[in-house]
Amino acid sequence: MESDGQTKPVTWLELSVSCDSEAVEPVSELLARYGYNGGVAIEPPIIPGDDGPEYRYDPVRPATVRTYLALDDTAEEMRARIEQGLWLLGMIRPVGPLQVRRIEEEDWANAWKQYYTIQRIGARIVIVPSWLDYQPLPDDLVVRLDPGMAFGTGLHPTTQLCLIALEQYVTPGMCVLDLGCGSGILAIAAARLGAARVLALDTDPIAVEATRANAALNNVADRIVVAEGSLGRGASFGHWLRPDAEGHAEPPSLLPVSLPSDTPSQFDVIVANIIARVLAAVAPDCAVALRPGGLLISSGIIADREPDVVAAYAAAGLETVFRRQEVDWVALVHRKP
Repeated sequence: MESDGQTKPVTWLELSVSCDSEAVEPVSELLARYGYNGGVAIEPPIIPGDDGPEYRYDPVRPATVRTYLALDDTAEEMRARIEQGLWLLGMIRPVGPLQVRRIEEEDWANAWKQYYTIQRIGARIVIVPSWLDYQPLPDDLVVRLDPGMAFGTGLHPTTQLCLIALEQYVTPGMCVLDLGCGSGILAIAAARLGAARVLALDTDPIAVEATRANAALNNVADRIVVAEGSLGRGASFGHWLRPDAEGHAEPPSLLPVSLPSDTPSQFDVIVANIIARVLAAVAPDCAVALRPGGLLISSGIIADREPDVVAAYAAAGLETVFRRQEVDWVALVHRKP
């Protein structure tokens, strides 16, 4: 017992597992179910460039997925459940053994920082972790990021695919919705590309706070409204990485009722980097929320699930504009007629 009345320091467990690209989504869902605040960090295999922050993905080596547990009375049970789930997933796809590392509280805040580096994405966007120095080139659009435990660091292929599409399609003055904002990386990039107004939504309160902090860090908080919630049917899923989350057939409202009264109800661009089953479920809501001629940029789609998403978009009346694939991950751009 602490004699000075202060809270006893917390010890953490870092749990990590290697898996092939097709297993990243189910492994992430499993770790999010038991990890601290549903947070996961995904580290795809990369081959560094010879100079600067450019790199490419290695399609041969496995990715690594991480989460954290507080070392308390429930930690061993949670670890055992994760290990059992990984064993079941390993019957279907190549999944490595669970690796466990103990981290003391004084190291906890910095434990995940070693996995992130400066990254150039597309022609102009540069993602810079907030604790690193970078001297931008004249045309660079720098996004400084402190992801914490929120999903979305720029390292995962789906985030990069969305950033490339935003760079291609966002023009100054647009109104943009970032659905499932995570760390806020896509919302901030849209603002840096000239979007006049950005609405960033996430059902995870940790992500909401991370997006607000990162928007302030990038001096774009005056153009980004951040709120807890989702679009239409998406609100009933809860945290989108949880495998037990199920959406209801009809949404209570299109947007969260807590938004400021002047928040737009239709957007020039919606960007959604979430998983396939949620994208398919919210397709009708995205169609309603797009202005005529508006674009839906979506990723988080493993190639095997692409037909489900494409069919849902077609049923919602959206037209295919563009498709891009990185390793086994797909990004789509659709237009509302």
